[in-house]
Amino acid sequence: MAIFNTADSMFASLSSRKELLIISQALVSSSIHLSLLSLSNSNYRILCLNSSGCISPILVEEALGDVQIIEPDQTFSGTQKNLLDNKSLNESICSLCKDSETESLAFRYYQKVRDFPGFRPRRFTLKLLIRYLLRCNDWSSISLLSEDFGVLGVFPDKSTCCSLVGVCIKARKFKVAEMLLGSFQFQGEIAVSSFDSAMKAYNKLHMYNNAIAVYNQMRSSGVVPDSGCYHRIMEAYSKIGETDKVLSLFQEFKTQNPKPSSSSPRIFRILCNSLGKSGRPFEALKCFREFSEEGHVGDSLIYSSLISSFAGIREVTMVEELFKEAREKEMAKDPELFQKLILMYVEEESVEKTLGVIRAMKEIKMKVSDCILCAVVNGYSKHRGLRETIKVYEDLVSSGCEPGQVTYASIIGVYCRLGLYNNAEKVFTEMLKRGFVKCVVAYSNMVSMYGKVGRITDARRVAAKMKQKGCEPNVWIYNSLMSMHGKVKDIKQVERLWREMKRRKIAPDKISYTSIISAYSKVKDFDACIRFYNELREKRGGIDLALAGIMVGVYSKGNRVDLLVEFLQQLKSEKLELDVRLYQSAMNALRDAGLQAQVKWFQESFNLENALRVCRTRKPIQEKHGN
Repeated sequence: MAIFNTADSMFASLSSRKELLIISQALVSSSIHLSLLSLSNSNYRILCLNSSGCISPILVEEALGDVQIIEPDQTFSGTQKNLLDNKSLNESICSLCKDSETESLAFRYYQKVRDFPGFRPRRFTLKLLIRYLLRCNDWSSISLLSEDFGVLGVFPDKSTCCSLVGVCIKARKFKVAEMLLGSFQFQGEIAVSSFDSAMKAYNKLHMYNNAIAVYNQMRSSGVVPDSGCYHRIMEAYSKIGETDKVLSLFQEFKTQNPKPSSSSPRIFRILCNSLGKSGRPFEALKCFREFSEEGHVGDSLIYSSLISSFAGIREVTMVEELFKEAREKEMAKDPELFQKLILMYVEEESVEKTLGVIRAMKEIKMKVSDCILCAVVNGYSKHRGLRETIKVYEDLVSSGCEPGQVTYASIIGVYCRLGLYNNAEKVFTEMLKRGFVKCVVAYSNMVSMYGKVGRITDARRVAAKMKQKGCEPNVWIYNSLMSMHGKVKDIKQVERLWREMKRRKIAPDKISYTSIISAYSKVKDFDACIRFYNELREKRGGIDLALAGIMVGVYSKGNRVDLLVEFLQQLKSEKLELDVRLYQSAMNALRDAGLQAQVKWFQESFNLENALRVCRTRKPIQEKHGN
């Protein structure tokens, strides 16, 4: 039923709709009240559109017989109310709800007729009213409407009740949800579904204690939970670490549902996950065997949970037995299962077995994800050396595995560490062509690589391309750029990069300060070196051997022996062990200044044997892994 803004449009509609309308002179007033009344013993309708402040009604009539004019503020007598037909009233409310121009009036009209004798809203009427009120977030009206459920003895359908409770909790209208559950608790299937919906909504909000409280309310009301309710409450207890309670509820569920059902696997899956996370995978396996003997059929996610639990405690033999069993039953389908296997073999240094896992994935035509491929590459890099890593990577790619940006970044790093710069450039170009243009680690590796070989222009080109692709440089990029410009004494570029980093609100780290202090030391601006060092210390930045070596040179070359002695005392208090080079540099600076007492203190405080040991332990990464 539409509301007309002009008399012309209204009259045009009248000729086809055969309706009688009583309309006030204030037709377009902002506060229109509507009553659509259908008399049971008449062949016409009356639409009363009235507003406060109207003078007199205007009757627009088509020759359909006698018509009684209803005044705008008229109240209905008992006899008139009895003439109103319940079916027509419900249809009128529904028609208002279905029209976007009149739906805002539907609930007001419902409130006007709810006290009429014999009026009972139908379920579909309530559904339409609830749908509109939820869309408007009109919680006060929803509260009023929910009070009528018990008073009038009419409830919405089960689906509407579930949605109503769930949306209330999602909107954090917990008191409204509590009132609704109180209204629904004696309504059979509606009660069960509504409590299930409430627990589900609370679990999504991670309000597990609230879900438990809802479950307790349900049981105290005598409502028997179905499989969905058991699923929600077991999930809630599992999330808060109450594994014994989860086990107890599972036993209760089995007692009430002895026969296998479609819901059994998902219920059991929660039990497996809970036992596994609490370090009880053998107990989970025992329950699974009993579960299978009772005729229940497991699924791929149950096997995934069991295998992941045993992989977490490094029970390799049990993992391999379960994995074999899952493959025979064609239930090894969960990608997370394969990733857990890969990580377990990497941690156990059995990286060759990771290739067997990938072959198993290909047999069932499962895509090898970027995370899994990267885990294999990093595993070989850590335990088998860089050159073996490259061989495995190339074999995997040739067999059809597609690397993503994480794997690309890792293998670019491997090529850079081995000095295979052409290979690194080739892989980097391939990565960009495949659309992976926002991998900060890959850009950082390339910039660092160009810096090591003195290709400053190429490094700046990569940084510019990075910005062009919408990828913001991080502190690693700026550190590399400042370091390479500092090495060639281009202090203006170093200063520009430092200002740009500050402008982009990228906080400098210890390496940033080391880079800019080193750059200033090369151009002999020792005051700037001391200023940036003091700024680092004010931020509670630590000192490493690289920065210590630079500052010893700054203080000695700048004839700031007093600061040198104070600096060495700081190193002593922070228990920093010097290497041979730094030891000799500090010793020479003190001797050249003629500070014999300080030389003796230095020799007593910093042992030369320790310096030699530190030097021996600082080996290149290539030597550690073997080329």
